[in-house]
Amino acid sequence: MVEIPELQKQISKILLSGPKTAEEIAVELKQPYLKAMEELKEMLKKELIIKDGYPTKYSLKTEIVQKVVERRRIAEKDQFKVRIRCIIDVKALEPGLLGKSLDEIEQMLRSEKAFTIYDIIKAEQVQDGEYYSSFIDANLSVKDFRAIVHLMFYYAPISVEVLKPEKIEFGADDVQDALVDMSELIHAYADRIMKLMNRKELEDFDRKLYGK
Repeated sequence: MVEIPELQKQISKILLSGPKTAEEIAVELKQPYLKAMEELKEMLKKELIIKDGYPTKYSLKTEIVQKVVERRRIAEKDQFKVRIRCIIDVKALEPGLLGKSLDEIEQMLRSEKAFTIYDIIKAEQVQDGEYYSSFIDANLSVKDFRAIVHLMFYYAPISVEVLKPEKIEFGADDVQDALVDMSELIHAYADRIMKLMNRKELEDFDRKLYGK
């Protein structure tokens, strides 16, 4: 996963309006020319931008512009106000099974009525000991707090970032429904664990959990 620094995000926004020289970018960024060039060189390495012509002008790669346009189109129709970015870790014993799992998770996310999917990126597979691993980087909005609980329990993301808004208000009914879902899921997990563990394992687990 490539994390884009704030200045590079600002440069990307500037370049959405069209190609610009480093001098023009530095002025709009309100940063020294050398700092702008440093960020542009990093963006070239990441293959986020291209340069062409004389004087040299920088522009976003076509596929990135298309992604931004698509996200804006989705946002115009999106009625959900909470935007989230989450990372879902996936492992399997074989590359084929891992690819199948990634596809299934993507299809499940896209079929959720309480989510609006902006973008889903599946990382390359890597071998990790006896397992093969990858992850899904999902950018989505959620209908309400209950949908967030659903996301956390059913997809178990290893990382969650709230993109917007800065302040969130949830109704009491929404929170109540989410708490009921959480209670049912926690009891289901606890019941499953108890069936899989013997008495000594349960006692050891309790000691670790409660410090007894």
